[in-house]
Amino acid sequence: MTLIDRDTLIGPEDDSRRAVPQGHHIHALLARGQQILDELFTGFTDELASIGVPIGDFGTSLSWYFNGRMIQKAETGLICVAAGRPLLESRLRGRVRALPNVTYRERTDIIDLVAAPGRDRITGVRVQAHDAAEPEVLDADLVVDATGRGTRTPRWLEQLGYPSVPEERVKMELTYTTCHFHGPLNFDPIGDDIALLPVATPGMPRGAIFARLPDRYALSLTGILGEKPPTDMHGYLEYAKSLPVPEIYKALRDAEPMGAPAMFHFPASIRRRYERMSRLPDGLLAIGDAAAVFNPVYGQGMTVAAIGATVLGKHLAKGVPQPRAYFRDLSAIVDAPWDMAAGADLGFPGVVGKRTLKTRLGNSYIPRVQAAAASDGVLSAAFLRTAGLVDPPTALMKPSVMSRVFFGKR
Repeated sequence: MTLIDRDTLIGPEDDSRRAVPQGHHIHALLARGQQILDELFTGFTDELASIGVPIGDFGTSLSWYFNGRMIQKAETGLICVAAGRPLLESRLRGRVRALPNVTYRERTDIIDLVAAPGRDRITGVRVQAHDAAEPEVLDADLVVDATGRGTRTPRWLEQLGYPSVPEERVKMELTYTTCHFHGPLNFDPIGDDIALLPVATPGMPRGAIFARLPDRYALSLTGILGEKPPTDMHGYLEYAKSLPVPEIYKALRDAEPMGAPAMFHFPASIRRRYERMSRLPDGLLAIGDAAAVFNPVYGQGMTVAAIGATVLGKHLAKGVPQPRAYFRDLSAIVDAPWDMAAGADLGFPGVVGKRTLKTRLGNSYIPRVQAAAASDGVLSAAFLRTAGLVDPPTALMKPSVMSRVFFGKR
């Protein structure tokens, strides 16, 4: 197996890669993602804990706020791993590099796909190494597009004579700005926990993640539909001051920043519906953000990519995967996180996207769950298990859960 990347992948663990402009910002590995990484790489979570990465329970180590109210803390049995993206990627690459059948091609661009004469099969890719004068062709039995939100596969397929890939878009115009701070803090509302998370809602469109990371603290401020957290420190802190959790501003107003705040703009979530294509070439698949790009504030991207890896693994166990069967199975696992993320965004009246009856019902019910969870730890755990992609959304519709939402705990 050959992994191709335009960046230099092997380097310091705290360096964000040029091709990952969002790498500076806080990333969340949801519970199901952590479980899968431990299944694929034995002892991975223990390895991170051994180097000082904060580890805790999603229901007790994080303080979740919705509309200014914190849901009650409750044990979920789900593990939260507070590693920044550069560190997480570096450790994963180390595990992958140790596999005997893996080769890395760094500082190499993928120019286009190479197809068989009948264009019914992809037989490789044309690449250009940064230090080479001419491109070269790498033959392959299977090409997997894991290039992320900048994927060019839809365009390449059209150039080969295939129909346009159907898409779903939810346009929310998200902006998030992150700054890292030296510790310790004079006032530390996190303590031995991991993070405070005031989640943006239609009633309070500004949100944040204030997290304890290895050797530092970080605050990612979020805003949608024109709410833009500033990059100058005064404006940044004033934005933090406007949050419904005053402890965040109090903790950071006198803290020492490790650099200037960095901004990232995310215009829309995009789901590419390869399973709806009338025809597809053999030998080509897509995974992760190359198939579906999620609003990053919900932290689903890395976990959905991990779940996609399990789907790919099941198909590879049978031989070279058939694209139609693979994309059908991939679509099935994307459905739930897409419905949750897109549905939550569509609860904001100004967000552009298709609002189905299912979406409207969800946006009526989920705020009730969150409000009731402020005084009911059972509902907190049920909600977080669903948000962590461990339990399906239907788990929140069980009679035992709905009765607590509408009639209170007994």
